[in-house]
Amino acid sequence: MSENKLNEAINTLKDSGVRITPQRHAVLDYLLNSTIHPTADDIYKALEGKFPNMSVATVYNNLRVLREIGLVRELTYGDSSSRFDCNTTEHYHIICDACGRIVDFHYPTLDEVESLAEQVTGFDVSHHRMEIYGKCEDCQQLQTQKH
Repeated sequence: MSENKLNEAINTLKDSGVRITPQRHAVLDYLLNSTIHPTADDIYKALEGKFPNMSVATVYNNLRVLREIGLVRELTYGDSSSRFDCNTTEHYHIICDACGRIVDFHYPTLDEVESLAEQVTGFDVSHHRMEIYGKCEDCQQLQTQKH
């Protein structure tokens, strides 16, 4: 990701009156450059060498702040650990049943599904989430090698 994205995110933090600590900056930078939708633990492990005094709780607190101001989306799938995504544009996720890898999947937003749901149920729909499951290419190859 470009330095521009990081600067935009930092400006959003400043506008929200959030202090930009070195740890917060590092968590944000890591997330912006990550395509793996990391868990808090992944982020902690990636940054612990740079910040030996940082705890997992610090990572969680920073993620909570970033989520509250809308810079980060928390993904909760099943009973596995939450994963975090800095791409807050409308997109969907495809998830590997075997290794848990999550990949972004872009598709024109399914707004018509929301309006249909409203018409049929009378609900005031706030949002929707779609998940697609399967086996990633790496896990397919592993499976083929075993046979």
